Amino acid sequence: MSTTTHARRQVLAASEPAARDDRQASLREYVMCRPDHFTVAYAINPWMDPTRPVDTALAIDQWELLRAAYLSLGHRVHLLEPAAGLPDMVFAANGAFVVGDRALGARFREPVRTGEAPAHAGLLTALGIDVAAPTAVNEGEGDFAWAYGRVLAASGFRAEPAARAELAATFAVPVVPLELVDPRFYHLDVALAVLDERTVAYYPPAFSAESRAWILGQFPDAIEVGPADAMVLGLNCVSDGRHVVLAAQATELAGLLSERGFVPVPVDLSELLKAGGGVKCCTLELHRPVSPAHSDPLHPLGSAEGSIRTDLEI
Repeated sequence: MSTTTHARRQVLAASEPAARDDRQASLREYVMCRPDHFTVAYAINPWMDPTRPVDTALAIDQWELLRAAYLSLGHRVHLLEPAAGLPDMVFAANGAFVVGDRALGARFREPVRTGEAPAHAGLLTALGIDVAAPTAVNEGEGDFAWAYGRVLAASGFRAEPAARAELAATFAVPVVPLELVDPRFYHLDVALAVLDERTVAYYPPAFSAESRAWILGQFPDAIEVGPADAMVLGLNCVSDGRHVVLAAQATELAGLLSERGFVPVPVDLSELLKAGGGVKCCTLELHRPVSPAHSDPLHPLGSAEGSIRTDLEI
């Protein structure tokens, strides 16, 4: 059975009949990088243990199923050429933050990943995207989440505070800082997922009390995820507004998503989890406006200047 056929069967086996009619999928555009050189040769986050064996071939097979799942859902996937000596390049989400025809490039905190940023910038430039070079540390969609007209920005571990000003200047949209307090959840994309313009899922203990209050104030129907699913990176998922591609091990979250009318699409990325990566880590989304023929939750960039919330003291 081909990888694409297997992924298509996964999608068809998902709980599509339970999806609510108002959960509308829109076609998405992603960048991915095949894990040809994946290994865990160093430890730059709490998940990494270089003494644990890594099966690169298995990681590639699991990644191929993820890519095939996206293609089966009708989404477009651009491929970034993997480079020897950059084992974390598979985690494409960290390479930039893209909205419309603009991008803020990444500036990695760890020297072992700095070589990834030029490769991402080169691909995005070739796709016609204007890439702004950052001066502050940020790790792309690991630190930032597009929330339909504003950016949620992590604070506390990786991204420097000055990165929020660069976001506001690049995209001319409001930037909302959210403070992370658990070092295991050092990136926003492992602690919170934006599912559609009204719904997020998040792991409350990963955030400060003030940030939790803001999340609930803005998203009163937020899905709260428990520790079991958080620890398998269930929140490191990708939503097209209807289908949510997530870790196969996050079974409780899959049930919660089904109850809310989403369609969970489970994919096993357990080998990549050894480096602290999951579905979203492998997926850089190019947030572009979509045609009126589809549900269009993506707000085009406006001309108003961006702003940064200052009422959240973090």
